[in-house]
Amino acid sequence: MISTDASPANPPQIPPVALVTGPTAGIGAGFAHRLASLGYDLVLVARDEQRLVDLAADLGRRYAARAEILPADLATAAGRDAVSERLARGVQFLVNNAGIGITGEFWELDPATLQTQLDVNVTAVMQLTRAALPPMVGAAAGSIVNVASVAGLLGGRGSTYSASKAYVIAFTEGLANSLAGTGVRIQALCPGFVRTEFHERAGIDMSRLPAPMWLTVDQVVAESQADLANGKVISVPGLQYKVLTTAGRVIPRSVVSRLNRSMFASRGRT
Repeated sequence: MISTDASPANPPQIPPVALVTGPTAGIGAGFAHRLASLGYDLVLVARDEQRLVDLAADLGRRYAARAEILPADLATAAGRDAVSERLARGVQFLVNNAGIGITGEFWELDPATLQTQLDVNVTAVMQLTRAALPPMVGAAAGSIVNVASVAGLLGGRGSTYSASKAYVIAFTEGLANSLAGTGVRIQALCPGFVRTEFHERAGIDMSRLPAPMWLTVDQVVAESQADLANGKVISVPGLQYKVLTTAGRVIPRSVVSRLNRSMFASRGRT
């Protein structure tokens, strides 16, 4: 509980601030609600201003959290610059959650669409993390969660999407080594399939996915928070995905690729 007693002996505490990209649905919304429930004020970043307004109002009603809305398109330099400027003023928690999946074959898609995916999934993560770190390192405190995917650990589920998430994982692992001893924690969150609107918006048919492979948003966010508290840099929620990723490190990559094709319908996904 954050104190509201403003007496000189007990000055009011300033709530910590968390910035979440892509918070209007799915994992991003899960993080926004979890952090608000923990006493954070929020900076909410997405393209749809009305959905941001609605979410800010909901967080205020539920948790008495203050929420600043920052409409921005992270596929554009202007959008990334606006969010970077806000991060440079200091936040205590950053969730790089915004991401794009695409349906269709790589060689058939518009190159501009492919570039947009990389700008959001890779460039935005790199630039926003760079903007957030100086004040965090200066304060010797802070947390960053970069939402990657099991697709970045197990190749074969799409081309540019898997590659973009593999970048996020490698980037985060390297930074974790550099940040050791600074007081700043960083994590690559690698969920499998989560019941959100992500696949529907990307036009990806998930009807063949076995029911036990689905995760819930609450499960993903809770395991991420627990792993962050325990200093785990790579967080893989769900026992089924822990088994898959562990097996993926010891069996031939060609076998992993065949399993992906048969189980997860990776054809037609980019």
